[in-house]
Amino acid sequence: MRSSEETLSIGALARRFGLEPHVLRHWESVGLLAPDRDTAGRRRYGAGDLERVAFVLCGKEAGLSLEAIRLMVTGDAERRRAMLRREAEDLRARIAAAQAALEMLEGGANCPHEDLLQCPTFRRGLARQAVRIGEAASHSPVLR
Repeated sequence: MRSSEETLSIGALARRFGLEPHVLRHWESVGLLAPDRDTAGRRRYGAGDLERVAFVLCGKEAGLSLEAIRLMVTGDAERRRAMLRREAEDLRARIAAAQAALEMLEGGANCPHEDLLQCPTFRRGLARQAVRIGEAASHSPVLR
């Protein structure tokens, strides 16, 4: 890091992103950050570290684990691409599930029936959701 580059303390960087300092220390411990140190040994974060924190937060927003995010920046290209393909497929499934749930909720909100479970439209949506959930469970090694 150039000495003329403005740096931030761990507290200042954490506040900038709405994080607690222990989160940044954890990310450092798993290899996502590698801040420079001043002569007293305190962490000093430069522009590259700010970009890395933003990258980690974007990855977490997409539902990636810290290990997957680390692999994106430190892994070999083949492993990274394979992981990203798997993660993209998982995200597509979560989006489809969220879309189906939204349709069910909106259907219930717009239903004129007093008893929602007696509404034919809502019951069809509920049945589709139950099938989707059952299919997902049958593919889950945890639920088999």
